[in-house]
Amino acid sequence: MGRLTGGDPSLLRRINSAVVLHALRATDCATLTEITRVTGLSRPTVEGVVEDLIVGGLVVETAAEDGATRRQGRPARRFRFRAEAGHLLGLEIGPHRVAALLADLDGRIIGAQAKEVEETASADDRLERLRTAVAELLRRAGVPRNSLRAVGVATPGIVEADGTVRLGTALPEWTGLRLGERLSRSFKCPVLVENDANAAAVAEHWKGSARDSDDIVFVLAGLSPGAGSLIGGRLHRGFGGAAGEIGALHLLGREVTPETLLSTTDEPLHPLDEQAVAQVFAQARQGDQRALAAVDRFIQRLVHDVAALALALDPELVVIGGWAAGLDGVLEPLRRELARYCLRPPKVTLSLLGEAAVATGALRLALDHVEKQLFAVEGTATARY
Repeated sequence: MGRLTGGDPSLLRRINSAVVLHALRATDCATLTEITRVTGLSRPTVEGVVEDLIVGGLVVETAAEDGATRRQGRPARRFRFRAEAGHLLGLEIGPHRVAALLADLDGRIIGAQAKEVEETASADDRLERLRTAVAELLRRAGVPRNSLRAVGVATPGIVEADGTVRLGTALPEWTGLRLGERLSRSFKCPVLVENDANAAAVAEHWKGSARDSDDIVFVLAGLSPGAGSLIGGRLHRGFGGAAGEIGALHLLGREVTPETLLSTTDEPLHPLDEQAVAQVFAQARQGDQRALAAVDRFIQRLVHDVAALALALDPELVVIGGWAAGLDGVLEPLRRELARYCLRPPKVTLSLLGEAAVATGALRLALDHVEKQLFAVEGTATARY
């Protein structure tokens, strides 16, 4: 595209289209007069833009409400944004389950599907399980696959910009997997792949505990904890996408592994899986002294991992998610230790979204992508649905 100037009519049309579409999306419906007042555009300009948006499928005229007739003449025409003009998917791929959320272009969730998967499942089997979940979700919601406008995917591991998992030790056959490319075979729309903790941080900022904070750390606390952070409301991935990989901190002079931390015997806990760990925490709740000591060691490691992030990033808020968020007494040690280490201790709270955080964050990433298309003013004209 050539250089745009302030007098470029195509640029002005795109700007006007974005302004009108944004105004309609922010309300249930509006008349031309109301759109004109909100946008500050002339009525003829608004009329032309609305007609173009109707042709493009993004706006529709609504029926007049009962009793809405004027004393003289016809009722004012009313228009609304067609959130149903397209759909979004948010997908989670985890060690024990795959999950999918379906939403319209307003981000309203209209369906969900989850399936359990074996921790030892191969990459092919795990992805086939995910495809089955998506197919069932779309069929149940009555949404055709060609209605999808973007798919967000969240997975454990360090994810490259092209959707390749550079390192993924939590899932078998995951390191080096070209996940974005594999999933793109199933969809004709953009597929965006992100680390699971990063996605969960985005979700908590959108709909969870961090809605009122722009500088946050989300800790996905599990056997190997990970973290996602937002700085100034923007996701911080790091140079190579490896920001927040706090699960490796034990290698930096603290070589106590999770198997040793959570052991209630003189031998490392094996196999180290969530079922075995859940048993340790159950024993602790029953007062078993060795189990209580194991839980205390686990919480202290979590405290030090979170303190390292808090010292580096100075967040306003730390949100604890993952299965460790359900542990009794996890918040107070965190608050106490952060107050000890940090010049300005952050607030600490639990995730509001629970196990839905990762898929919800993936959905938000898909919505972000579509919104950039809807309101783009530099590039191609408004996408038509």
